[in-house]
Amino acid sequence: MVYVTGNRLTAEINRQDRLGAAIQKQQAAVSSGKRLEVASDDPVAAARISQLRQAEANDAVWSQTITLARSLASQADGVMRALADHMSRAQELAIAAGKGDASSSDRDVMAAELRVMADDIDSLSRTTSSLGKPLFAEGDASQLRFDGDTVFAPVPSRDAVFSVDGTSLADVVRTMADQVSAGGTANLAAVVSAAGNAVDHVAARTAQIGVDAARIERIDNGRSARAIAVAEERSALEDTDLTEAIARLSAQNLTLEAAQATFARINRQSLFDLLR
Repeated sequence: MVYVTGNRLTAEINRQDRLGAAIQKQQAAVSSGKRLEVASDDPVAAARISQLRQAEANDAVWSQTITLARSLASQADGVMRALADHMSRAQELAIAAGKGDASSSDRDVMAAELRVMADDIDSLSRTTSSLGKPLFAEGDASQLRFDGDTVFAPVPSRDAVFSVDGTSLADVVRTMADQVSAGGTANLAAVVSAAGNAVDHVAARTAQIGVDAARIERIDNGRSARAIAVAEERSALEDTDLTEAIARLSAQNLTLEAAQATFARINRQSLFDLLR
């Protein structure tokens, strides 16, 4: 009988120890805000959380790329606005010269303005990005990777923007200046045509940069949506449900207190009481 009673007491002590450990674990979950202390608490959830953490790390890299691309596209848009203003002015001068009623001195003034404009266009083509590199790359345009599958150049190459049919825009404008200065019906007609082609070219490249900028925004919107979904799933797997955890902790404390009270009453009994 004593042996049986001893076993029961030992079992009760072990049960209370387990309950105390469960309470400590629950308290840790409440204080830390994380329901998983070690992977063995929930191996499946732990594996998924690891995947989600990797996804968040990748997202941080893609976010930096998008920020850079947005900055480059914005800078390129500013350059294109300045370039468009130059070409619009060049067209105005070409049309004014093409009327045929401008004097030789007037045409020289127009030609001088066009030559200054050509130098400005050369300067724009050499614009440096925030990375300290040419904004409009020589050769192929600089491409960026936005996610596992999306790679494209947010800014066109220098030739794509500042060349028309293999001739640089600056040289086109210099040729226009020479033709304006020389005068003559054929020269002035050529100036008007060249100015129109240049304006159309710049407008098309500006529009393409705008299309790519809009694409960057769509990519960023998709990335933001994915980031929110990943964060929500990770929180659901990893974070403590405080309402549930506090309720469970309260119930465990009550159970432990009741068990301890009962255990204390039993221990107060005499050996004679236990043997009766």
